[in-house]
Amino acid sequence: MEILLMVYAGVVGACVGSFLNVCVYRWPVDKSVVSPPSSCPACGTRIRWYDNVPVLGWLWLRGKCRACGNRISVQYPLVELFTALLWVMAVWRFGFGWQALSTALFFTILLGIALSDAATYIIPDQFTIGGTVLGLALSFAPGYMTPLQSVIGAATGFGVLWLVAILGEWAFKKEAMGGGDIKMMAMVGAFLGPIGVMLTIFLGALFGSLIFGPISVKTGKLVPFGIFLALGAAITEPFGQAMIDWYVRSFLGG
Repeated sequence: MEILLMVYAGVVGACVGSFLNVCVYRWPVDKSVVSPPSSCPACGTRIRWYDNVPVLGWLWLRGKCRACGNRISVQYPLVELFTALLWVMAVWRFGFGWQALSTALFFTILLGIALSDAATYIIPDQFTIGGTVLGLALSFAPGYMTPLQSVIGAATGFGVLWLVAILGEWAFKKEAMGGGDIKMMAMVGAFLGPIGVMLTIFLGALFGSLIFGPISVKTGKLVPFGIFLALGAAITEPFGQAMIDWYVRSFLGG
């Protein structure tokens, strides 16, 4: 029975990943995800429903458009596979219930944010504001954090990043933090609470400095901070409490 549930979660996750591909492609440029239907990026031919089956459709077509023969990016099946894995892992950890659904949706949103920020330096409001509303709503579900913790977390995430943006702009005389990053942390706070927010920001800043900092200094490119905040949140969700407990025992004598 558990295996069947995981298979079901994987199928649902792959379908969600297919939709996520559309969101990542269209939301940053303010296009509808409903109309027009999915079509080839090269020739514009509408993709038939049986060619649009997650992962299998791409494999069946050997990564090429049926109409024009142009290659279709491998990102599409990879995102579908990875999203399916996220949903399977959520069910494996928590069983079939609200906690698994909340975790799967949270990681799906983080993946969408990372992909969008990497490709366009834009984090769509549909991921951030929509994700915040979703996180607040799921806080009313059984076994999840309380609505009060979710509200405080969202306010903390927004407030801390907004303050960093204001102080950074004052210190460097230019924009130091994008609005998408600020709204993103409200979403993270709605899912992880205030403590999760602070650990996510710490990890995101650490990874951003170590990984992209030297590249930014050398090339002058902006840091796609949303990627590193997403990575920080992805680590905080499963391991945050253990990391905090270790810190307290090791350095505070708790």
